[in-house]
Amino acid sequence: MTALTAPQDAHAHGVDLAAGGHLVQSIDWAAVAPPVIVALAALVVLVADLFLAERHKGLLGWLSALALGSAGLTLLPLIGDDRTTFCLTSASRDCSYVADTFALTVQLLVLGGAFVTALLSITAVRQEQLPAGEFWFLLLSSASGAALLPASRDLATLVVALEVASLPAFALVGLRRGERLSSEAALKFFLSSVTATAVMLLGVSFVYAATGSMHLGTVAQALPEVDSRLSTLAATGVALTLVGFAFKTAAAPFHFWVPDTYVGAPVPVAAYLSVIGKAAGFSGLILVAVRAFPSYADAWGPVLAVLAALTMSVGNLGALRQRADRAHGAVRLLAWSSVGQAGYLLVPIAAAGYADEPDRAVGATLAYALMYAVVNLGAFAVVAAVQPYGSNGRLADYRGLARTHPLAAAALAFFLLCLAGLPPGVVGLFAKVTVFQAAVDAGLGWLAVVMALNVVIALVYYLTWTALLFRPVAAEPAAEAPGGVAGEVVGGAAAGPAAAAVPALPRLSVPLAVTVALTGALALAASGAPQLVLRFAGTALF
Repeated sequence: MTALTAPQDAHAHGVDLAAGGHLVQSIDWAAVAPPVIVALAALVVLVADLFLAERHKGLLGWLSALALGSAGLTLLPLIGDDRTTFCLTSASRDCSYVADTFALTVQLLVLGGAFVTALLSITAVRQEQLPAGEFWFLLLSSASGAALLPASRDLATLVVALEVASLPAFALVGLRRGERLSSEAALKFFLSSVTATAVMLLGVSFVYAATGSMHLGTVAQALPEVDSRLSTLAATGVALTLVGFAFKTAAAPFHFWVPDTYVGAPVPVAAYLSVIGKAAGFSGLILVAVRAFPSYADAWGPVLAVLAALTMSVGNLGALRQRADRAHGAVRLLAWSSVGQAGYLLVPIAAAGYADEPDRAVGATLAYALMYAVVNLGAFAVVAAVQPYGSNGRLADYRGLARTHPLAAAALAFFLLCLAGLPPGVVGLFAKVTVFQAAVDAGLGWLAVVMALNVVIALVYYLTWTALLFRPVAAEPAAEAPGGVAGEVVGGAAAGPAAAAVPALPRLSVPLAVTVALTGALALAASGAPQLVLRFAGTALF
């Protein structure tokens, strides 16, 4: 608690009168409950790991899932009531933590996604013999940082929250001890993230030097009035801060770490990075661009528009080039797909730089993020079930899956159609239309055309993988293609029969079955009433 000296407006600023006439700021524990519960659960898991016998360490996974679910439930009393804490008592009344609709929406996405990841990880931790205590501690620690980030309203808290979300993720990626791919993936992820953090911190320091404040509201007011001698410093700080967040969102050309990192990480960790990692990065980017730097919208708006076009194009073309016989092809395709999806998510943020009402564009990004989180986690859940630890994970292994495991094939087909934006995955279509409309309303017609072209490109590889699930199993192995590469390109026409299909799968474990069923049910419900998702996200105003 922070000692204060001004007694006026004590209750309005969330402070209580203490002994001696001083004021002591009170903490709104209900507002900060979601990240605090997850952080405390991480400590409990770490201590419990010391005392539990090896055969009982599976309980840590269920304890982690319970903690994430409980943290999600604490969001309910906060709905419709903007709450603040850790506030200044000066005339600005700036607060470091704000539980508004935007923050609650992103926290719902983060905690819900982390809960699904926990269910997805229970089987993987046992099968891959990952250190249970370390895994669950790192997962919960990262989730607590990601849950803190959207409620942060000063640059220092934003950076700290982003690093709390990122640092445990490095270790999660490299948790397959003794595996070259895992170690290389963790190192590449670490180096790229450290570079992004260094650039971001430099930018934040420049902004602070120019404005004299870390709070986003004060920064937004001070930037237009910066002394002309500090204008170059302020502009450089804004640019470096935005570049740092662009690294975190995997926007091209800062996307190079994504494919190898996803392949080297355990499948649940790749799913976590594709959803929660993106949610943290994009919420931070929205806060600094729309809330802190609105006076520079004429500069960051066009830059983000170009980044959006480049990111979706690079991601979709990379996914289109994946070969059916390439090792780890399924995860690699989803990795490139996530880069393309990041491009779509950038479109409304870029549109906010042109719009008179940037909040509406922010709502479009959140609507798309909610849809993407559900269906992408579902796709990774099926991949985790089909691709046992130690297998090559080729796309060709999914040929004939409808015959060997029809329920898994039907679920994966539905998730892929949602990502493609085709019926019955109606929620994907509505989300893409919302993003498209945001670009058109902002006068970014060229960006809408680029997005439409990329949606068509994405249809090719999503539908090719979907069709592969229902093709008959090949009787002969694939012939070797020119250049010594066997198989077919995912995005192109079949170049010959695929390799032998995956054998009949064992019965799904309970956590995996629950994960697939839960994500499938949510995607079906959203496809049945997509307007509810769009209306919910559209209310996420600052």
